[in-house]
Amino acid sequence: MSPSRLALVPGVPALLPSYASIDDPVADLRAACLTAAGSLGPRVRVVAPHDLGRRVARQLLAEVGAEESTDDPTGTLVVGNGSAKRTLKAPGHFDERAEVFDDDLRRALLEPIPGALTGFDERLAEELWADLAGIRALADLLTPAHRAEVGYDDAPYGVQYWVVCWSA
Repeated sequence: MSPSRLALVPGVPALLPSYASIDDPVADLRAACLTAAGSLGPRVRVVAPHDLGRRVARQLLAEVGAEESTDDPTGTLVVGNGSAKRTLKAPGHFDERAEVFDDDLRRALLEPIPGALTGFDERLAEELWADLAGIRALADLLTPAHRAEVGYDDAPYGVQYWVVCWSA
């Protein structure tokens, strides 16, 4: 059975306290992530294949008073992001394929099209520095009954970040 509440957040180091500064460079993103994490209820399954993503997920859950749990979870928090090559100043520098890749990924996430989430070219995703490992897990979690609500959709610093919540 697919969970009724799902959320996608990016695994952004700037969301961790160890990267805090006087001015929050990702205030809007942080607010959207906290809203998404808070919407999942008190016991949240985390799908974050990488250490950074797990740390970000746990930090967000702690800030909203939820806990990571695999026993009877009230929601699922998935960590992943689009390409990191959207501008010349992006971490991965500019790649003209990034925008089209992100547009296709956005469409698959928002419609949602579970089969399309597993159909992305793995090599291209790696070349564009897209973190799809967690996003691919959504293919098994999303159903046609899920409706997306976008809390954040932007590419600051040349990296495509989404915060999306789904409910069925």
